Amino acid sequence: MKEKVGRALKAYPIQFQPEMKERVWGGRALEKFGFQLPEGVIGEGWMIGDHPNGTTKALNGEFAGLGLDEIREQHGSTLFGTKGFSAKTGRFPLLIKLLDCEDDLSVQVHPNDHYEHLAVGELGKTEMWYILDAKPGAKIIYGMKEGVTRDSLAQAIAENRIMDCLEEVEVKAGDSFYIPAGTVHALGAGVLVAEIQQNSDTTYRLYDYNRPGLDGKLRELHIEDSLNVIAYEGSGSTRMTTDMKDAGTWLTLAESPFFTVEKGLVGPKWELSTTLESFTILVVAEGTGKLTWADGDLALKPGDCFLLPANLGSYALEGSMTVIRSYLP
Repeated sequence: MKEKVGRALKAYPIQFQPEMKERVWGGRALEKFGFQLPEGVIGEGWMIGDHPNGTTKALNGEFAGLGLDEIREQHGSTLFGTKGFSAKTGRFPLLIKLLDCEDDLSVQVHPNDHYEHLAVGELGKTEMWYILDAKPGAKIIYGMKEGVTRDSLAQAIAENRIMDCLEEVEVKAGDSFYIPAGTVHALGAGVLVAEIQQNSDTTYRLYDYNRPGLDGKLRELHIEDSLNVIAYEGSGSTRMTTDMKDAGTWLTLAESPFFTVEKGLVGPKWELSTTLESFTILVVAEGTGKLTWADGDLALKPGDCFLLPANLGSYALEGSMTVIRSYLP
């Protein structure tokens, strides 16, 4: 489909209908954000997605009813910015999710863009997590213990003692984790997470607690692929607590070749602007307020995710909120 030409397109913040995904480890906590969930245990809300396994449709404004893929095809170079496409797939380069972990996720690892066994048209997966909420004592798996090698990990897997090789970390709301491709990781029960990642749906499972999936059968493991893509000498993963006191400043949570993610405190009004190089994605983590731009305004509440086009220009955030901002570096 060719991009449309003609009258000038008025940019505005676009909100999408989430694609809800049932997962064996999911729950119903995403209802707290006001989402209407389908039946079942819902683990993932794909909030902004342009992937064969989940493409979100716009809810508001001129693009209402159009998928992100259709918006990309019609107006992508204008709205997404000069950097706003995956060089490999041509698609929107990021996937934004909210995750409800009622149970432990599988122990897993993701490949990079160059892994030879990637599915055709699929990217690698570097991602980051911002912990929106966590029950007392909630933990995640984040990396491996020092000195673990491919051979020692393979032996531990064969002997059903992989957990001996992994690092567990207790988490609380406001913690942030950068997870480059090659990092062994798993979210634990009792956490609610905002995830910013490459536009990929490739996951290699190392261990799944010998539990049945939604179909009653054990889920597939991907031991050889996992052993191939793990970064045994370190992936460059970083973690941080993100306590902030001053409104109107950005704290960098993650910087990668694929995205920059920052946390900001809003109050009472913050004047901002997009650039023509990249779209901006805003996720409201806490609080309420308003997003205003030249042609309108929108009320904001926790769980809201907006795509701000690169050509939006000046906008403002008002109220008392914590927001997560993502854009292309």
